[in-house]
Formats: sequence, structure tokens, C-alpha cells
Amino acid sequence: MKFVLTIWLLILTQFCGAQNDFYSRLSGAALELTKQQVTYDPRYFSIPYPNGDVPSNKGVCTDVIIRAYRKLGIDLQKEVHEDMKVNFSAYPKNWGLTNTDTNIDHRRVPNLMVFFSRKGIKLPISQKPEDYLPGEIVCWDLGGGITHIGFVVNVKDLNSDRYKIVHNIGAGQVVEDCLFKFKIIGHYRYSG
Repeated sequence: MKFVLTIWLLILTQFCGAQNDFYSRLSGAALELTKQQVTYDPRYFSIPYPNGDVPSNKGVCTDVIIRAYRKLGIDLQKEVHEDMKVNFSAYPKNWGLTNTDTNIDHRRVPNLMVFFSRKGIKLPISQKPEDYLPGEIVCWDLGGGITHIGFVVNVKDLNSDRYKIVHNIGAGQVVEDCLFKFKIIGHYRYSG
């Protein structure tokens, strides 16, 4: 029994270490995006599938998430499309669509929230900064039916001692202390 417990603890330790490394690399990928000049552009783009992207100098908040995951070999365009195709009724009908659209489905915050709830880990929402760790995804309600999404990254604000967020809310891909600036409506981990 002791031998089995020891093996189980070893496997669990290695798994947790690998998971922590993944989220650390995801945080680094998001931070790397802030070095790239991107203009906020919410237009609809026709893009290739799979692995399609809008022009590299354009994007919105969801493109930060998509591009960071892509740096780690995860294509959210493909992942979201495949899940939506099989489980279309589980996804919001906010846009009046009757089929999937590989150009835009993965670029909508409500769709990503459903996807991360289904395929990732849905984490509790709290007002405690220590509950939000690097590599995690946070979604906000900006009011008026507008949603927003960003990454918690491994950079702490000197004044608040909480982790900062990489997001694009109109000024390009930036890192800033804005975790509690808006109402949080989603908190996730996803490792593909």
C-alpha cells in the first residue's frame, strides 16, 4: 500500500509540475504579445482554417487569448469549431447563427467562456487577488452587453501586489493592473 501511495504521489507531483510549467509558458506567451504593435480592430475577417488568424497588426481581446495559445501549439480556432460543430446547442445564440463559422466563432468572448467551461477548468470568481494565478483566463462584463477577456500574467503590480493582466481593450495588447476594474463573470484554466 505504501509503495502504491508513493508512486501515486510521484505521478501527481510530476503532473502538477508539468501543469505549472504550461501555465508559466502561457503567461510568458501572453507577455510576449505586448511587444507587438496591434491596432484594435473588431471587424469580421475571412481567415483560413485551421490555424487562421486576422492580420498580425490587428486584433481584439480574444485575439490575445488565441495568439498566446497558438504560441504553445494550441489552435483555439480548430478546438472551438470542433466542439461547437458537435455541441452547437450548448453555445450562445447571440448572433442569430444556425451553423458554425470558423472565421469568427473562436473570436467571441461568450463562445470562449462556454468552451473553457466545457473543456477546461472553471474556477471560482472571488474578490481575492491571490485566487488569480498566471496563465489563467478572466472574463469581464463591461456593461451594456459587452464582454471582455484577458490573461493573468506573472508580473505583479508594485502598488497592489496582485498579478497583472494582458489584454486588448482598445489600446492594443498591453499589460496592466485591471483585474478588478470590471465585473468578473468568468475565471478559467485551459491546457489543451
